[in-house]
Amino acid sequence: MTKILISTDIEGVAGVYHPEQVRPGNPEYERARRLMAAEANAAVAGAFDGGADEVFVNDSHGGFRNMPPDLLDERAQVIQGKPRYLGMASGVELGIDGVFFVGYHSRAQGRGILAHTINSFAFARVVLNGRELGEAGLYGALAGAYGAPVLMASGDDVFIAETRDLFPQARWVRTKRASGAHSGTSLSPAQSCAAIRQGAREAMASCGAVAPFVIDGPVEVELQTQTTALADLFCQWPGLRRTSGDALRFPADGIEAAVRMLNCLSAMSSMLR
Repeated sequence: MTKILISTDIEGVAGVYHPEQVRPGNPEYERARRLMAAEANAAVAGAFDGGADEVFVNDSHGGFRNMPPDLLDERAQVIQGKPRYLGMASGVELGIDGVFFVGYHSRAQGRGILAHTINSFAFARVVLNGRELGEAGLYGALAGAYGAPVLMASGDDVFIAETRDLFPQARWVRTKRASGAHSGTSLSPAQSCAAIRQGAREAMASCGAVAPFVIDGPVEVELQTQTTALADLFCQWPGLRRTSGDALRFPADGIEAAVRMLNCLSAMSSMLR
């Protein structure tokens, strides 16, 4: 039985450009969350077209409860809500054979549309064992720790260019081209969904033949914060070592511990908003 996990973010979705579209509480977000659900459905359809037996959709943006469940393909099982120990990779613990990243984006300080890593307010740069990573790298490695390779990913051209080397055998679907942090040229939603469905179907052919992306432990995490006040706050946590005004380090036994700590720090940052 082949199981696929689809981790769906929103910033890389076709037609999404502006922070207002990714923040609940306004009409722009209400439209964008439906575009997000449509791209998730396209990936679900492609996975089943390619022979998947079971598909899980992980709602991986913000509060992890964006896509209206009644709009999602009824064949899929939906993972929503937070906190979750495995965050954007929740579901890999279910014996997943492959992961699709849909609607993903460039890392913090990247030149992609709505680029950030985990928390745009708090994190300016995340480096693991000397390698700078965005969300795809972090959660691709977390999936890899559970033996699940990344088979397909979609997002803008900057995201693809900076991430391709991590998952060299994956299928890539470009939904838009970035011309700035809040601007670009996008496929229509219908074109994007068609491309994602085709990419997902084609990616299924490599299921079982792609090696997972693995970061062996122990892991040394370097974190650059957006302000010195955030570094002040985070270094209240024992075991975190300040390395400069806006940077710190901490050790982790492995990728899961590293990602869970980053998510704890992200949650802590809310007290300074």
